[in-house]
Order: sequence, then C-alpha cells, then structure tokens
Amino acid sequence: MILRRISLMSALFFTACSGFAAAEVKAPEGFTALFNGKDLTGWWGLKTENPAKWMALSKEDFAKKKKNSIANINKHWSVEGDELVNDGHGMYLTTDKNYADFELLLEYKTVAKADSGVYLRGLPQVQIWDYTKEGGKWKIGADKGSGGLWNNSKGAPGKDPLVLADKPFGEWNSMRIIMVGDKVTVYLNDKLVVDHATMENYFDRKGGAPEKGPIQLQTHGGEIRWRNVFVREIGAEEAKKIKAKKQG
Repeated sequence: MILRRISLMSALFFTACSGFAAAEVKAPEGFTALFNGKDLTGWWGLKTENPAKWMALSKEDFAKKKKNSIANINKHWSVEGDELVNDGHGMYLTTDKNYADFELLLEYKTVAKADSGVYLRGLPQVQIWDYTKEGGKWKIGADKGSGGLWNNSKGAPGKDPLVLADKPFGEWNSMRIIMVGDKVTVYLNDKLVVDHATMENYFDRKGGAPEKGPIQLQTHGGEIRWRNVFVREIGAEEAKKIKAKKQG
C-alpha cells in the first residue's frame, strides 16, 4: 500500500513537471506562435550576417550551415515553462521562415548590462539594452531607452526612441513591431517609440531592406528571457492601407 502511494505521488510529480516544461502557448486571433512552449522547433542559429549572402548559398550549403548551428543554439538556449531563455552567449535564434510585411508581438525580460535586440528580415535591429547609467552605454544612446532602430545612421528618424518606455529590471516588457516595406513602427510597453521610420540596411545603406527575411532574437552580454512571441503576416491590401494612412 505504501509503495503504491509512493508510486502515485511520483507519477503526479512527473506529470506536474512535464506540464511545466511544455507550457501551452495560445496565439491571439490571426497570429501564429513562433515559440511553441516546448522546444526550439522552427528556429536555427545565425549571427550578424548579411542576409543577401547566406540566402545566395546553394540548397546544400544552406542546409549544412543551418544544421551546424543547431548544436550552438541548444547549448545557449533553453526552455523553462513558457519562456525562452538565453545565457547571454551564442548565436541568435532565427526563424525557419522568411517574412515580408508583418506584425510581431513579444515579451522580454533582461538583466543589468545586458544587450539584445530584434532583427527584422535579418537586419539589425530594434534595440534592447540596459537604459541605466550603470549600464555604461549612455554615450551611445542607452539613456534614451530601448525600441529604437539603433543601427540607422546618426540623426536618422527612428534611431533613437521617441520616449523612454523601459520597465525596471525584473519586470516583463511588451513589444509590438510592424514592418511594411522598409518602414518600421515600434511600441514598447504600449508607448510609441518608433513611428513608421525607414529601417536602413546595415549591410548596404543604398540597397534598402530585403523584401523577405527571418526574424531573429539577438543576445549578448547577459541573460534574456522571451515569451509570447507571435507573428501575423500582413497582406498586400493591408500594407497599402498602412502606407496610405501614413502618407496622408
């Protein structure tokens, strides 16, 4: 009887732990979950690389490059419940799928002196960093907060966020990013920080943004956690309306 009770308790404990490790992720209507709450399915690893170059690889060479990245992301990325966790090192999580126009929702939580961001179509980046003086990056714009298109040219619209919208360390930040053509709008914690600004191509300033590319979760310098990562593709008609509204 005692052994049976112990076995039952063990089974319940295992079930509870399994439930924690495989959290159910429900996307908002019209959106698709990029993180399934279980593992790294749908992602591969990439650093800061010109998408025009690796997209030009042969099918065989690209498959090899992608396969070789998996060991790296498995080393530095893990899943805890409904959270994607990175240790501050390694390659950036990169979506299998390439996107044209889209709306991206996500939440993140980071630590002091960490530096991260979101790459759009393989381009750096919507900036995430330590906005405090202690972080040591006020001279390069950290005092203005996260959410800006930091790799834009100095003085270009969107490079610096319109307002400081970061939450204190230990709290989750929510981010909404809309990309149509080469124009990007960013909301950080429901505050508009980038308003339909041109995202420059870091690798080719005169070339413009690629028509399609992956979404990447960048990291270096400290732990960062992500959750509720959802994407919605924007069709041609909706894209036209967004452009017309901004132009009007």
